[in-house]
Amino acid sequence: MTLANLEIGTEAKVTQILGETPATKRLMEMGVVPGVKVRVVKSAPFGDPIEIRVRGYSLALRKSEAETIEVQISN
Repeated sequence: MTLANLEIGTEAKVTQILGETPATKRLMEMGVVPGVKVRVVKSAPFGDPIEIRVRGYSLALRKSEAETIEVQISN
């Protein structure tokens, strides 16, 4: 499952970042790394971009960027 598929308010743990693009490297530099918990806060009216909370701060991501982040829903 990817971050782009999560419902608003869902918390999940990052399991993998797919790809070697500058955008995915930048996400990792900003703290979106395997093992970290993220929560979907809200999304724009058409679902792009989405806002997530990671490591205590908010981050807006394009849907295409969120699709490169694999997650596992937290219990």
